[in-house]
Amino acid sequence: MIYEIRHVTTYSYESPVSYARCSLRLQPNSSAGQQLVSHIVDIKPLPAARAMRTDFFGTPTESVLIESPHRVLRIDSRSRVYVERFAPGRGDDSPSWESVREASFDSSDLSGASPIGYVFASPLVPIIDAVTDYAAVSFTEGRGILAGAVDLMHRIRTEFKYDPKATVISTPLQEVLDKRHGVCQDFAHIMIAGMRGVGLPAAYVSGYLRTIPPPGKERLQGADATHAWVSVWCGEELGWIGFDPTNDILVENDHIVLAIGRDFSDVSPVDGVIVGARKQKLAVAVDVLLLE
Repeated sequence: MIYEIRHVTTYSYESPVSYARCSLRLQPNSSAGQQLVSHIVDIKPLPAARAMRTDFFGTPTESVLIESPHRVLRIDSRSRVYVERFAPGRGDDSPSWESVREASFDSSDLSGASPIGYVFASPLVPIIDAVTDYAAVSFTEGRGILAGAVDLMHRIRTEFKYDPKATVISTPLQEVLDKRHGVCQDFAHIMIAGMRGVGLPAAYVSGYLRTIPPPGKERLQGADATHAWVSVWCGEELGWIGFDPTNDILVENDHIVLAIGRDFSDVSPVDGVIVGARKQKLAVAVDVLLLE
């Protein structure tokens, strides 16, 4: 499948901002099952400097410096991506989760793709006993890693309610567990924390999800959004496999990977600092179009 993605981020400031330094993670990855065809980012006002680098996790990251006073910052990212990804069946055989746990801790690879980097607590995903206990129900003795991860994903989908008003980025994980309400970011963090709690490697993935309007309804421009899911290391043979607890599906061709990290703090599409005062407003519009 070939997708065309437009991701427009607009900051509106109550008073002029004299200086801004931003980090942009808006270029989709070229990785297993996905190939970047083209990518361009238009920024207004024009930056004084721009520089690309690749972060530790393999995410293309652009540093942007803006030195001209402005009250609106508009970042317009356009990408074209080819996706051909195949997920295993939900009931396929897989190594026991205990053997995967042991293999991950035995790894001597210290790169960003190594499973050992994703088994410990991270800034937004602490190891919490209650979350570990919640996940442990899915990982009974000798159970396959796939079956356990699928069961945990399904439980989160059925036992948590999608509610965009229930949480913000800084909402503690314990509160999300107690409320059982949240959004895709929260559900991904819960699944990651639970799997790390039992010793399994799990990464946070940000990206896009192709959405299809209800029958008889037109697709609304700009109505899509960024999405979050989980990548689980399932052993040397199976490698990293994507699980989407918000929708209870394994990741295939409807998901486009943008960035991978330990949690949301590693993959925020736009972050940085400004010199200014008073309030600001943020507006984000995303379109994910299937070309062929």
